[in-house]
Amino acid sequence: MIYAPRLLIAFLVALCVSSELLRFPMKKMPNREFVAQILARGAKGIPMEAKIVKDGNIVINDYENSQYYGQVSLGTPAQDFQVIFDTGSSDLWVASSNCDSSCGRHAKYNAQKSSTYVANGTSFDIMYGSGPVSGYQSFDTMNMAGMNVPNQEFAEVTNAVGLGAAYKLGKFDGILGMAFPQLSVNKCTMPMTNLVNQGLIQKNQFAFYLGNQVDGSDVGELTIGGTDPAHYTGELVYVPLKSETYWEITMDSLQVNGVSYGVSNNAIVDSGTSIMTGPTEDVAALAKAVGATPFMNGEYLIPCDTSILPDFNFVLNGVTYTLQGADYIIPDGDICVFGIMGMDIPRPNGPLWILGDMFMRKYYTLFDADNSRVGFATAVHTN
Repeated sequence: MIYAPRLLIAFLVALCVSSELLRFPMKKMPNREFVAQILARGAKGIPMEAKIVKDGNIVINDYENSQYYGQVSLGTPAQDFQVIFDTGSSDLWVASSNCDSSCGRHAKYNAQKSSTYVANGTSFDIMYGSGPVSGYQSFDTMNMAGMNVPNQEFAEVTNAVGLGAAYKLGKFDGILGMAFPQLSVNKCTMPMTNLVNQGLIQKNQFAFYLGNQVDGSDVGELTIGGTDPAHYTGELVYVPLKSETYWEITMDSLQVNGVSYGVSNNAIVDSGTSIMTGPTEDVAALAKAVGATPFMNGEYLIPCDTSILPDFNFVLNGVTYTLQGADYIIPDGDICVFGIMGMDIPRPNGPLWILGDMFMRKYYTLFDADNSRVGFATAVHTN
């Protein structure tokens, strides 16, 4: 998770199980609520709450349109937690029963109530863009959609003050990282790795289909263990990873009106970022090219009645992926938000672009750890 200021996209998430794939259906909140929250808050969202309806299925109620949530359980008997499935981080953590007031009213893991708890005690200290989070490591049985994963290492957070009100008042209890082990604070074995190692899924892969909802009929889906061809057309086209930390690739360029931006820059594909980001200088030039004006925190507003908007052509591994004007603005009456935010990442990681949900909604995305690559195909939407 890149915990810099994020715009908000909300989804209803449910969890379905097959013999080889886990599916998490997702639903986008109305644009009116989306834009109203951007203008009111301009930063991180307070997410959603979930409840189990029946074994293997989770319904997530849309609270504030910012991340993807689903339920995992820890311990015996099970203690349930709502977690963000985040391709921008690599640790599983939840609030601890020993957490101070910074954890608010979140569900808290209580080791004393679990017969399968194994102490570890290694310190857990992570720095997000918004501030530090700390606690300690533990082991316990994790349950995901009815599948038990014994001896899953995770962190019990005892101080979450660095996340501020977005966490304390929010509905999510923790984060389940889906990047690579190198980003893990203590180089822990990640849940995805354990699912493979214990034979619960056959492939270390997962794929996002993000619904393009108007009336609620186009429900998105996160599939773990492979892909769902019903959600895309044609063949997946692959881009090799530049490094196995974040899901990082090389962006050949972004071409707009015959001008190239971000030539050979790094880019990460991040389910935890609702829109897209890029270096502030480039984004300012792009905003000027489409007639957008600065708002706050690197964000831009654009007149909704703009009649001609250029295509944004992202060239990745020699293949062009086009976002049209309707793909990169968020409309609501006379107020629209430009879907790329300026954010500077220093070297050696930067200059860096983040291809978040706005890009992934247009292009079905496979995260393939087995073959060190990301795959894209045009998503098939039902409306």
